[in-house]
Amino acid sequence: MDFTLDEELEAIRDLARKIFTDRATPERAREVERSPERVDESLWAELAKAGLLGVCAPEEAGGAGLGLGALCVLLEEQGRAVAPVPLWPASVAALAVAAHGTTEQRARLLPGAVDGSSRLTLALEEFGPDEPGAPRCAAVRDGGSGGWRLTGVKAVVPSPFGAAHVLVAARTDGGTGLFLVARDADGVTWEAAETTSRDLGGTMTLDGAPAQEIGTPGSGVLDWTIGRASAALAAVQLGVAQGALRLAAGYLGERRQFGRPLATFQAVQHQLADCYIDIEAMGVTMWQAVTSLEAGEPAAAAVLVAKWWAGEAGLNVVHRTQHLHGGIGVDVDYPVHRHFLWGKQISGTLGGASADLARLGAVLAAGPVTS
Repeated sequence: MDFTLDEELEAIRDLARKIFTDRATPERAREVERSPERVDESLWAELAKAGLLGVCAPEEAGGAGLGLGALCVLLEEQGRAVAPVPLWPASVAALAVAAHGTTEQRARLLPGAVDGSSRLTLALEEFGPDEPGAPRCAAVRDGGSGGWRLTGVKAVVPSPFGAAHVLVAARTDGGTGLFLVARDADGVTWEAAETTSRDLGGTMTLDGAPAQEIGTPGSGVLDWTIGRASAALAAVQLGVAQGALRLAAGYLGERRQFGRPLATFQAVQHQLADCYIDIEAMGVTMWQAVTSLEAGEPAAAAVLVAKWWAGEAGLNVVHRTQHLHGGIGVDVDYPVHRHFLWGKQISGTLGGASADLARLGAVLAAGPVTS
C-alpha cells in the first residue's frame, strides 16, 4: 500500500514544520513549562492564523475538511518539535463533535475550535485497570432538563485548564457514550496533575454534573473516538521518535572519541539502525490504521497494532537515543530529555503496550469486526 502524501498533505507538513521549527524552540519550551497552564498560547494562535487548527474540521465550520490524515501529518510535526500545545485532544474532540454532534453543537463548538478562540479536550481515562472503552463514570438521564447527569472521576485529562468544554467517556444503562460537559459546570471540580511530559493535566471529579450526549449512547461513538485518539497519539509518538533520532544523529556526528566521530563506531550504528527500523514500522502501522479508519473499514486491529508500535517501539527509540547521548542525555534541560519524557508519557496513554496486546488478542480471537 502506498502511503505517499499528496500535495495538500505535503503543504500542511511543510507549513507545520516551518512554524514549529521557528517557534517551538527548546528555550521557548522551558519558558512554557514554567507558565501556569503549560500551553504555548502564542504558538496556538499562530497555528490558528495559519489555518492548521482546522485541517481536519469540516468546511462548513471554516476548516479544510481534510480529515484524520491531515491531522496526523500535523501531529507528527508537533512531535518532532515536542511543541507544548494540546493539539491531539482538542482536534480529536472536534472530530467527534463534527461526526456525531447535533447541528446546534457543531455550530456552537466547531468555529471556535478552528479559529483557536475556544478549546475542547477529552476525558477518556480513569484510575484503575479498566480500559478507556469501559468507563466507570456513570451517566443518568436528567428528567427535568432532558439532558444527562454525570458522576465519577476522570484521570489525567490533558490540558484542561484553558479548555472551555470536555468530552467525557461514561456508561449508561444502554451502553457507553461520550458526553459534553462545560469545564466550569456545577458539579465539576478539578485538581491539577503534573504529568511526565511536563504538561499540566487534571483530575476531573463529577458529582451530578450536567451534560449533553455527543451522538447516541451505545451506538459506538466512544469506540469511534478512542480509535481516532489512538491513531493521533501514534502520530505524535512517530514525530517524537523522529525528532529524538535526529538529535542523536547530529550529536554523534559531532562528538569525537579516539580521534573519530562516535557515529562511526559499529555498536553506535547498530543502535541507530534499530531506531530507524522501529520508526519505519511505527509510520507504516500508523498510516495503515489511519487509512482503515478513514475508509470506514474494520479498523480495531489496525489501530491496536499502530498503538502497540507507538508505545513499545516509540519508548525503545527514546530510550536508545537518550543512552547514545551519554551523560548529557539525562540532563533534564537537554533537548533529547524532553523527547524521552514525551515518549514515556505517550506510551502509557490510553493503556500501555501490554494492555494493547491483550486487547488486540481479544479482537483477533473474536473474528471479523465492524468497527
